[in-house]
Amino acid sequence: MTLGPEDHARDAAGLSYVYPVVSRRAEGVSLGVNLNPNNACNWRCVYCQVPGLVRGRAPEIDLALLERELRGLLGEIVRGDWLARHAPEGARRLVDVAFSGNGEPTSSPQFRAALELARSALGELGLLGRVKLVLITNGSLVHQKDVQAGLRVLAGAHGELWFKLDSATDAGMRALNDVAPGMARVRANLRSACELAPTWIQTCVLALSGAPPGADELGAYEDFLRAHLRESTPPRGILLYGIARPSHQPEAPELTRLPAAWLERRAERLRTLGLEVRVYP
Repeated sequence: MTLGPEDHARDAAGLSYVYPVVSRRAEGVSLGVNLNPNNACNWRCVYCQVPGLVRGRAPEIDLALLERELRGLLGEIVRGDWLARHAPEGARRLVDVAFSGNGEPTSSPQFRAALELARSALGELGLLGRVKLVLITNGSLVHQKDVQAGLRVLAGAHGELWFKLDSATDAGMRALNDVAPGMARVRANLRSACELAPTWIQTCVLALSGAPPGADELGAYEDFLRAHLRESTPPRGILLYGIARPSHQPEAPELTRLPAAWLERRAERLRTLGLEVRVYP
C-alpha cells in the first residue's frame, strides 16, 4: 500500500474506524477517524466522494476497537518505519488525527468520548500539541450541548475545527450541500464554533454546469464574513479548495474543477478582509 492524495480509501489500512491518507490540506499523512461507517450524513454535498451515501446519523460504534486501532497505528508510525513503507517521499510526517470519515462526525452519540480517547492516545505517545487533533465538520450541529462539550475537549487538546461554508446564501447551500438550514443558523453555529475552539472556514469552489460561482454568490460570501468579523470571534482563516477526486453523487457530470489561477484570484480578494487564506487547487 502506497498512499497518495488522490485516494482517501477508508479501508486503506484494513481497519474499521481509522484510515491513513495523504492530505493536500494538511501537507503530510493524516490519520482519519471515521465515526460514520454506515455512510450516513445529514448533508449531501454534490462533490461528496462517499459511495452509497445516505441521509442519516452516525451509528453506535465500538469505542474499544476504535481505541485499539488508533493506538496501534499511531504506535507503528511513531516507533516503526510505517511512514517510510507507505507514504510518498515528501509526505513522510504525521501531521494530524482528523475526525472526518463518511459522514458528519458530530452526529455520533460517542463524538465526545471518541475525541477524549484520541486526546489520551496522543498524550501517552508524547504527540499532544505536536500532532494536531482536527475536526472536519459541516457545522450543522454545533448548537447542540453534547457537540459543544466535544469542542471543549478539542480545544483542550490543542486541536482545531474546520467549519464548512461553501455558500452564504440559501440557494447556494441547496445547490451545493442539498440542505437549507437558514443563514441565521449557520451564522450562529459559526459564532459558537469560533468561541469554543480554534476554527478555520473550509470552502469548496467549483464550476456547476460549466459556470463558476456568480457575482451575487461571491458578494454574499464576503458580506457574511464581514458581518462575522464585526460581531464575533474571528476564525483562524479560510481553507479554499477545489475538487480533487471524483464525486459519487448524481450531479458528478455537472461538476468541473476550477483553474488554480481562479482560486488564487479569489484568495487575494478574501485576504482584503484581513484573513489568512490557504489555497488547495
